[in-house]
Amino acid sequence: MEDTVTLTIPESLGLARTALKHAGASPAVAEALATATVDAEMAGKPALGFAHLPDYLDGLDAGRIDGHAEPLITSPVPAIMKCDAMGGIAQYGFDTAFDELVAKARTFGLAIYASHDSYTTGELGWYTARLAEAGLVALAATNGPALLAGSGAKKPVFCTNPLSFAAPRSGGPPLVIDQASSATAFVKIREAAERGVPIPEGWALDEHGQPTTDAGAALRGALLAFGGARGANIALMVEVLAAGLTGANWSLDAPDFDAGEDSPGAGLFILAIVPQFLSESFETRLAVQLDRLAKDYGVHLPGTGRRDHRAAVESRGIILPRALFDSISSFQLGRAGP
Repeated sequence: MEDTVTLTIPESLGLARTALKHAGASPAVAEALATATVDAEMAGKPALGFAHLPDYLDGLDAGRIDGHAEPLITSPVPAIMKCDAMGGIAQYGFDTAFDELVAKARTFGLAIYASHDSYTTGELGWYTARLAEAGLVALAATNGPALLAGSGAKKPVFCTNPLSFAAPRSGGPPLVIDQASSATAFVKIREAAERGVPIPEGWALDEHGQPTTDAGAALRGALLAFGGARGANIALMVEVLAAGLTGANWSLDAPDFDAGEDSPGAGLFILAIVPQFLSESFETRLAVQLDRLAKDYGVHLPGTGRRDHRAAVESRGIILPRALFDSISSFQLGRAGP
């Protein structure tokens, strides 16, 4: 049985916050990223929680993330917010802009947030869920270094290019959809490679462009899109939104997120809409429809289990493998300079 460590929510935040500061993050950056990390765990996305935190810690230590970068936020027109993350993290820029973004959406009916020059964005549903909890319908897209083969391609041209959508409903948690354009998340293939176990067919190509179930070969090759050409088309659409519209690096031009000293320069595009300007009873109608879909037709509603999972984690704590806990703690103990 794997050796584990169980932490309370305050202990988890403290572990992440202190490790990030020792890795080179300012107090504000450390707070934003620690909160997003714990929120990913509580949302049932551990692969994007503490399992992903060492990527940020290594990125700070190596200089791929500027831990003291202050996002530059401008508004070229009233309903649009542009964020230059300045080589820092996307979460801090979004935190900084959040209240104004919500206010702009409520004033104009919709608002756009476009960020560029950041490290990878982490759990994309974290952004849309927060907006839905504020009563807004939200659509988000993000990119990063090339990992995914496009339609007909044998080499990576896109990142996993996730798309997230969230909407508020009366009397229940928001509907939250958060999925990659790839058949699986990159972190799952990396985890399989670390464990030495095979991956399912249809997830990846090897370095020669041939289908593979060898996770190590997949890391040297390319991920495949879900649904073939249709998924690849969605990856291209996300690329245009997240890199084209924001001015961020195209995935082909983005430096690695886990090697070197340069930021991936990732992009993040978010559209926030006030539903009541279009349908006054939107939240009630959505609640009734989702209830009908679930109860009468057995439809699985993505994101609706986030509240239950949060309650479970608050009760039992966050359980980390001992090796992961020790790795993060090595920063907490001062592996890198403060």
